[in-house]
Amino acid sequence: MREGEVIARLRRIATSPEARGLLDDVAVLGGLVVTHDTIAEGVHFLSSDPAGSVGWKLVAVNLSDLAAKGASPMAALLSLTITSSGKWEVDFLSGIEAACESYGLPLIGGDTIALPDGAPRVLGLTAIGKAGKHVPDRAGGKAGDHLWLIGTIGEAAAGLAQLRKDRHASGPLVEIYRRPVPLLTAGHAVAPQANAMMDVSDGLLLDAKRMAEASRCTLRIDLDTLPLSAAFIEAQGDDLKSRLFAATGGDDYALLAALPPHADPSTLSLPEGTTIERIGTLESGPPTVRLISEGKPVALPERLGFEHSHDQHRGSSAPPVAHRH
Repeated sequence: MREGEVIARLRRIATSPEARGLLDDVAVLGGLVVTHDTIAEGVHFLSSDPAGSVGWKLVAVNLSDLAAKGASPMAALLSLTITSSGKWEVDFLSGIEAACESYGLPLIGGDTIALPDGAPRVLGLTAIGKAGKHVPDRAGGKAGDHLWLIGTIGEAAAGLAQLRKDRHASGPLVEIYRRPVPLLTAGHAVAPQANAMMDVSDGLLLDAKRMAEASRCTLRIDLDTLPLSAAFIEAQGDDLKSRLFAATGGDDYALLAALPPHADPSTLSLPEGTTIERIGTLESGPPTVRLISEGKPVALPERLGFEHSHDQHRGSSAPPVAHRH
C-alpha cells in the first residue's frame, strides 16, 4: 500500500476543518499549528549516523513544517523507542536537547517504549507552534502566482550519496544531510504574503506536484533557476542531470511559496545570507508539474521524489532517501 492510498483512506476519518483535508503538513487548532513527524532507521537516517545528529534532525524536520506556516515554536512531545543498552539513546537525547535549546522549543512530554535488541529505531515528535495572522496551506495557489524557493536544494541528497560510498565521509554536504536547518525566520517573514506555502522534504518536484494538486493549478518550473550551492556543484556538477538530481533528492527543508505577482520576498527582512529565487509560475491547467530548461520543455523524470510504500521494503532494506509527506 502506498502513502497516497493511506492518506486517501484517512481522509474519511479526518473530517474536521482543523485537519485541512489532509492536504497540508499541519493541522490548525485554534491559534495553534500542530505537526507530527516520524523518522525510521534505514529509511530516514543511516544506522551509522551519529545518534546526536538523529535527535537534531527529528526536531529540525518538525520545525520545518512550522516554518512553512509562519508559526513560532511553542512546545514538543517526543516518542522514543529504546532498542539497546542505552548509550545510543543518551546521545540521541543530547541531540534533541541541543536542537530544542537552539530554537526555543520546550519539551513538555511524550512516550517511551522498549523494543527487542536490534529492532530498527522508529522515533517521533509532535511540534506545536503559535499561528500568525495567516497560515498558508498548499491549496491557496492561484494561476498567475509566482513560484519562489527559499533555501537551496540537492545538498542533503549529495551528502547521503557520499555516505553511501564511504560511511566515514564528512564535509558540508554530509553535515547538511545530518543536521538540517529549519528556515523559521524566513518562513515567518514570507507567510503573510503567501497564497500557498510548504516545506520541501520529499523532493522539490514531488512536493511541487502536491501543491499543484491541492491548488488545482499547473506549476511550471524553470530548472535553470534552481538555487544550487557551490558545494553541491563541486560534488555533482551543474548540468541538467545534476539539476534533476537536486530536484528529486529530498531532505532539503527549503520553503516553496506561491506568491501574488506583485509580491517580492527578496525585499523582506530575511536573515543575512538567505537564498531566495523565483523558480516558476502557477498556470491554469491540469494539476501537474511542467519543466523547462533553456526555454525548452523537459520530460518529468519517472521518480519525482520519495514516497513511502510497503513495496520499497521487500527484499533488501530500503535506503534512506528523503523524508515524509
